[in-house]
Amino acid sequence: MGRILLVFRLVLGDVRRHPAQAAMLVLSLTVATAMLSLGASLSGATESLYRQTRAATAGPDVVSLAPGKDRATTSVLKSLEDVPGVVARSRPYRQFFTTLTAHGATARAVALGADATPGPIDRPLVTSGGWVRPGGVVVERGFAAALGVHAGDRVTIAGRSLPVVGIAVTAARPIYPWATMGGPGGGPGDRAGLVWMNEPDTGALASAGLPVTSLVYLKLRDPEATQAFMDSYHDTLYPAGDPAADSKPRVNSFRWQILAYQDSVMLQGSQPTLVIGSWLLGFLAIAGMSTLAAGRAARQTRRVGLLKAVGANLGLIATVLLTEYLVLALLADALGLTAARLVAPAIINPSGSLITTAAGPSGVVIAMTTAVAIAVATLTALGPTVRALRTDTVAALADTTRRPRHRASLAKVAALMPTPLLLGLRLIARRPGRAILHACGTATTSIAVTALLMLYAQPMDGWDLGSVTLANLKDDQTRHVMLGVAAALITLAVVNTITITWTTATEARATMAIARTLGATPGQITAGLSAAQLLPTLPGAIAGIPVGIFLCLLFSIGEVTMPPAWWLLAVPLALLLATAALTALPARIAARRSIAETLSAETA
Repeated sequence: MGRILLVFRLVLGDVRRHPAQAAMLVLSLTVATAMLSLGASLSGATESLYRQTRAATAGPDVVSLAPGKDRATTSVLKSLEDVPGVVARSRPYRQFFTTLTAHGATARAVALGADATPGPIDRPLVTSGGWVRPGGVVVERGFAAALGVHAGDRVTIAGRSLPVVGIAVTAARPIYPWATMGGPGGGPGDRAGLVWMNEPDTGALASAGLPVTSLVYLKLRDPEATQAFMDSYHDTLYPAGDPAADSKPRVNSFRWQILAYQDSVMLQGSQPTLVIGSWLLGFLAIAGMSTLAAGRAARQTRRVGLLKAVGANLGLIATVLLTEYLVLALLADALGLTAARLVAPAIINPSGSLITTAAGPSGVVIAMTTAVAIAVATLTALGPTVRALRTDTVAALADTTRRPRHRASLAKVAALMPTPLLLGLRLIARRPGRAILHACGTATTSIAVTALLMLYAQPMDGWDLGSVTLANLKDDQTRHVMLGVAAALITLAVVNTITITWTTATEARATMAIARTLGATPGQITAGLSAAQLLPTLPGAIAGIPVGIFLCLLFSIGEVTMPPAWWLLAVPLALLLATAALTALPARIAARRSIAETLSAETA
C-alpha cells in the first residue's frame, strides 16, 4: 500500500503542477474516444433499437397485406394461420390511404383502424397522452415530430377535424416516412406517416371511397425463421393446380428483419462519416499527445534524475511516469463513453420512431475504446519514458540543451533570408518530425472542412408527402453528423496547434534568447515561432483538399455537385489565418521572456 500511495501522490502532484497539459491530453482523447465509440456503435444499432421496440410493443414476426377489404381479402389473410410455422394471427385490420393536415401543412398519411384495447400482437407503446378513443387519433411519434404535432393538438383527416389524444411508437411497420408498406391496390407506395383511429371512426373514410388495404399480424414458432415462412406461404395460399388461385387477392408479406433493415437506411450516410471521422480524430489525438509527451521529455528527464538521486529504482520510476498517462487516458475514455451514451439516441434514432432506452456503446465497444485509449497513452509515453530512464543521473539533473550541428553551406543560404523566416526554418530543421506531424494534422483538418463543403454543396431534396415537403431526415442526419465531426476535428486541431507552438517555444527558449542577444526583436522572434507552424500548414492544407473530395465521391451515390472553386481555395487560406492567430499569443508570450532569466536558467 505504501508503494501504491507513493505512486498516487507523485502522479497527483505532477498533474496539479501542470493542469493545462493534463487537460489538453484528456480533451484530445475524450473527443477521439467519443467519436470512435459512436462510429463503432452504429453497426447494427437500428436493429438493436428495433428489437427493443419490438419487445416493448409485442411486435409481429410477419406483417401480411392484401388490397381491398371484401370477404375474399379477409378470407385469404385468415388462411395464413394454416402456413407451417405460424402459431398466432391477429384479426384483420384496415388501413386507409388519406391525407392529414396539421398547422396548415397537408401530408400523405395512412390511417389504421385500431381497437380500444390492443390485441396480443402489436401493442403500440404510447409515449405521450393516451390510446385511441372514439373521436380521437394517435399519431406515430416520427410523423408527429416531422409535423410538430403534440398530444392535445387538432388535425384534419379526410376533411374531418379530430383531436390528437396520444403519440405512440410501433414495430409493426418501418419508421417514418415509410408507413405505407405498399400503395393502393398493392402497388408501390409513396412516403407517408401513420395515424391510428378508433375502428368505428374509419367508417367515414370508407364512405369517402378512399383506397384501403387489409392486413394481419403473424407470430411464428421460431421468430428467426421468417425466411422459411416466406418460402412456404405462397404455396399454401396459392397451391399448384388450384383453379381459384388466380382469382384470390395477392398477399404481400414483410418480415420483421426487413422492417429493421429499412430503419437502418437513415444511417447509411452517418456511419462512414463517423467511422472515418474517428480515424482522423484518433490520428489528431496521437499527434497532440506525442507533442505533449515530447514537450514534457526534458522535465521528465530531470524528474527521473531527482527520483534516482533519492534512491528510487527504475521500476518505480517507470510506474510513476506511465501511470499518469494511463490514469488520464482512462478518465478521458470514461468521459468519451459518457458523451457517446448521451449523444447516441439522437444519432441512431433521428426520426424518433424507435425506443432508445438502451442506446449507446455496447460492452464490446466499451472494451475496444478502452483498449485503444490505453494503447495510445502507453505508446505515446513509452518513448520519452525509456529515454529518460536511460539517461545518467548526473546528466538528467544537469538537463543540458542538445546542440545542433553546424553546417557552413546552410549558414550561407540562411544569411540571405529574413530573420523571422530564418528562425522558423531553424526550428523546423531541429524538429523535422514535428513539422511533418503538424502538416499531417493540418491535412486532416483540411479533409474534414473540404468534405463538409462538398456535403453542403449538394442540393437538399425534402420528402414530398403530398402538398407539403418535409425535411429529409436522412440527409439532415448526415449533415449534422458531418458538422459534428468537423467541429471535433477543428477543436483538436486548435488544441494541437497551441500545444505545438508552446512546446516549440519552450524547447527553443535558449536559441531564441541567443538570437535576441544578436539583435533579433521580440516581434521577429514571435514571427519566427509562427513561421515554424505556418510553413508546414500550407502543404498540409493543400494536400487535404483532393483527399476530402475523393472521400466524398467514394461514399456518394448518384451525381455529385462540386462546390464553387473559391470555396475550396478558401480552405488553405482560412487554415493559414487560423494558424497565424492561434500561434500569435503563445509565441508572443514566449518571445517576451527575459533574456537574462532564460540564459541563466540554461547555464545553472
